[in-house]
Amino acid sequence: MAKGRKNGLYSGISEELSALMRTGWADTERHDLALDEQAPYAAARRAALSARFPGERLVVPSGNLKVRSNDDTYPFRPHSAYVHMTGDQARDGALVLEPRADGGHDAYCYQLPRDSRDSDEFWTGYTAELWMGRRRSLAESELVLGLPCRDVRTIAADLAAGSGAPTRIVRGVDPALEAAVVTDEDRDDELEEALSELRLVKDEWEVGEVRKAVDSTVRGFTDVVGELSRAVASSERWIEGTFWRRARLEGNAVGYGTICAAGEHATIMHWTANDGPVRPGELLLLDAGVETNSLYTADVTRTLPINGTFTPVQREVYDAVYEAQEAGMAAVKPGAAYRDFHEASQRHLAARLVGWGFIEGPAERAYELGLQRRFTMAGTGHMLGLDVHDCAHARNEEYVDGVLEPGMVLTVEPGLYFQPDDLTVPEEWRGIGVRIEDDLVVTDDGHENLSAGLPRSADEVEAWLARFAG
Repeated sequence: MAKGRKNGLYSGISEELSALMRTGWADTERHDLALDEQAPYAAARRAALSARFPGERLVVPSGNLKVRSNDDTYPFRPHSAYVHMTGDQARDGALVLEPRADGGHDAYCYQLPRDSRDSDEFWTGYTAELWMGRRRSLAESELVLGLPCRDVRTIAADLAAGSGAPTRIVRGVDPALEAAVVTDEDRDDELEEALSELRLVKDEWEVGEVRKAVDSTVRGFTDVVGELSRAVASSERWIEGTFWRRARLEGNAVGYGTICAAGEHATIMHWTANDGPVRPGELLLLDAGVETNSLYTADVTRTLPINGTFTPVQREVYDAVYEAQEAGMAAVKPGAAYRDFHEASQRHLAARLVGWGFIEGPAERAYELGLQRRFTMAGTGHMLGLDVHDCAHARNEEYVDGVLEPGMVLTVEPGLYFQPDDLTVPEEWRGIGVRIEDDLVVTDDGHENLSAGLPRSADEVEAWLARFAG
């Protein structure tokens, strides 16, 4: 039986209660489940992974619950590589690719089966079904995933009794499963690299999921604009809650910690406390994305004048960032170097900073020395998909030093940030932060801006606020 609280109210379970709990349950097995629409795409991804590691056993865990406090856990979110390779989101599971003698691999999805009603486990303990909710049976999962499914409680024995093939595992996800296999860290790192690189080019189903995420995000931004007056009366938390409501209504959650940065908080790249005032006359930088139920996320940023109109200095900064984004987006096309859009945006911002007298020119020298980074802080974008910073373990030659291909999804997000204590800029510039971010998919002849439904230019933003702001 699962371990209870040290100071629980009940000291034990009587035989009569145990017998009562084990009887009188209906058969809820579902036989009408259809194959998930992602299943054929996941099968193709597994085939691509199999081709990279012939003759080797591969283990990709889903992960475990993480404790937030005492017996309270964080909401479970499976490891992205597991989701990508299976389409499944179950906790305490694993995908195992077992090599065949004649080449290729047999794939098995290990999962927790349903709790048996012949044991007290199904209703005791805080991870039991009557506490956490019904799980799919192994047979049900096979129908949905199109994969043979096995009881994860046998996985250690199954691996020990396997073919003896060299094994690789994704590390840092499931400590118990990691302890059950003998692997080499460098070779495991190669598996993680491969799993990231297989996500660089999205299939059509994945692009559709990112599109859904972006469409919901556009609606979430419009929700925020409509409630700006209520945020002024409260704080950044009102904005966070407004966007979160849309994310939960139309998706799984937010794809990352929402940044609701008003006033000088907009100069902090990852401001997520979201507890500051929202004051007319200042700017609001909102960086947020809805995560779909399939766990693909959007990542969009808009910077808004809280009272509806940019001041002259705010507009000058905003226009510089907008023009830099235009230059960066123009560089997103198949065959272009991944770095091209970053360099186009950064060169433009370096020139503007030299023109304002904030860094020493000429502009080309300033860019080569990276002087603009005092005010631009970060790179100009990243891959996007199951993770907000997707493909993070891919090798440099495949990612930042690679070439754009149709199906790649990325952000273009230049920004300028003038810190409130920066004495190198005039006082009226201090505390201004502006970022504009959109989600692009590379197409056969260029790119599509998936988040084009949101206004971008200063005039469009002001007109948007005049129409919707409440």
